[in-house]
Amino acid sequence: MLSYGGRVDLVDTTKVKRAARVAQLAAEHPDAYVASAYDDPFVIAGNSSLGDELAALALPPDVVVAPVGGGGLTAGLVQAAQRSKHPMRVIGAEPLMANDAARSLREGHIVVNENELQTIADGTRTLSVGRYNWEILKDGIETIVEVPEDAIRDGVRLLFSLANLKAEPTGALGVGALLTSPETFRGRRVCCVVTGGNVDPAVYGAIVAPANSQA
Repeated sequence: MLSYGGRVDLVDTTKVKRAARVAQLAAEHPDAYVASAYDDPFVIAGNSSLGDELAALALPPDVVVAPVGGGGLTAGLVQAAQRSKHPMRVIGAEPLMANDAARSLREGHIVVNENELQTIADGTRTLSVGRYNWEILKDGIETIVEVPEDAIRDGVRLLFSLANLKAEPTGALGVGALLTSPETFRGRRVCCVVTGGNVDPAVYGAIVAPANSQA
């Protein structure tokens, strides 16, 4: 980004909310395109390319399970599944303590949290799913598994100990969903989307410590 003339704007969110700073920058640069990290058609379309790649595999998955925060990733995967020739389904994995998307599915409309609930899966700490995402997810996603915090930690540990993969808690939500609701996935070829390894070293060390102590 820097090589293209971009600039990183660091924000102290204890003093200025991210949305407020984005609004300030948008006012300073009226020609700029302001893209949500998830609630944007272009972001959704970009995420859908992952689903296209999965559907094009020699043995495509029957179901793709991915974390749900604002819904950009799962909405993109649903778009890809809908245009795929393979009957691929999408299941969301959401922290039980921050389950606004699952509640939205049950109630038939977007449910908004009053504040960002402090789940260990910090990538899902959104107040609600986005409105563009909701229009896709409300009828396109198969279900959302609500994952307890301990199962999220177990997912991180399993990825570390069995796959030698450092995953952030949000990225381990898919594995956590398998542990939480195995009957949902039984008999199906499953792909868990691991979204990254952006995790505080101290937090990660505390999660995997039990696995280390057993070695």
